[in-house]
Amino acid sequence: MATITDRPAPTAGGTTPAKRRRSKSVSLSERRPGFTVYGILIAFILGSAFPFYWSFLVASHDDATFTAEAPLLPGGQFFVNAGRVFDTIPFWKALGNSVIVSGTVTVSVVVLSTLAGFAFAKLRFKGRGPLMVFVVATLAVPTQLGIIPLYMVMAEYGWSGTLGAVIVPNLVTAFGVFWMRQYIADAVPDELIEAARMDGCSMIRTFWHVCLPAVRPAAAMLGIFTFMMSWNDFLWPLIVLNADNPTMQVALEKLQSGYYVDKTLVLAGTTMATVPILIVFLVLGRQIVAGIMQGAVKG
Repeated sequence: MATITDRPAPTAGGTTPAKRRRSKSVSLSERRPGFTVYGILIAFILGSAFPFYWSFLVASHDDATFTAEAPLLPGGQFFVNAGRVFDTIPFWKALGNSVIVSGTVTVSVVVLSTLAGFAFAKLRFKGRGPLMVFVVATLAVPTQLGIIPLYMVMAEYGWSGTLGAVIVPNLVTAFGVFWMRQYIADAVPDELIEAARMDGCSMIRTFWHVCLPAVRPAAAMLGIFTFMMSWNDFLWPLIVLNADNPTMQVALEKLQSGYYVDKTLVLAGTTMATVPILIVFLVLGRQIVAGIMQGAVKG
C-alpha cells in the first residue's frame, strides 16, 4: 500500500516555504556588492592615500636623488630630513600651538553650535526666524573683508601676537550652527522633548540626555571639519601671530623661503604635520560609525 508523506502545503501562489527561503536567499545574494563596487572603493582609497604616500616617498630621499629620478619605493632619508626640519623651524612649539588652537576651537564650536542649533530647532522665542536668517547670511560674507577690522580689535585688546587672537574669533561658526540646527530638527522628535519636560527634566537636562546622544554623528562630523579648517588655517595666524610663536602652517611656510626650495625638506615637515589630522579622523570617525550603528533599526 502506498504511503502518504507529509509535505509542506503549497501557498495560494503555488510556492512552498522551502522555495520562498531559497528565493529570499537568492535575492539577498543578488543585493550584495560585487566586484565592481569593491573595485571602485579600492580605487577611491588608493587615490585618497596616494598624496600622503607621495609626500612620505619624497621625504624619504635626498633632494639630489629625487631630482635625478623619481623612485617608487621609499628611501632611508626620512629621519635625516625630519631632523633638518627640527633644526630649521620651531616644529614642536608650532605643533603645540596648533594642537591648542585647533583643539580649543573644535570643542568650542561643537558645544556652542549644538546648543545654538538646539535652541533654533526646538525652542520657540521671538525673532527666531530672522535671527537664523541673519546667521546663514553671514556665510556669504568673505572672510578676507573682516581681517583688517578684526586685527584692529585684537590690537586694541592687546591680544596681537598671542594664541587668543586666533582662538577667540573662531569660537563659534555660522556653518556649525546651521549644520546642527538642521540635524537636530530632523533627528530629535518634538515628542521626546515634551516627554522629558513632562517628566520634570529641565531644559539643559533635556538637551544633555535627549538631544546630545541623538546628534553624536553630526557633532563628530562637525568636529572633523572644524579641526581640519583650524589646523590648515594660514592667513589669519600669519597676520596676527609673531614669527617666534607660529602655528604649524605658518612654520611650514618658512621651509620654502628663498629662491631654492628643497622638496624633501618641505614634504618631510608636511608629512609629520599630517599625522595629527589622521589621528583625529580615526578617533572621531569611530564615533560617527558608532552613532550610526546605534540608531540603526533592523528591517
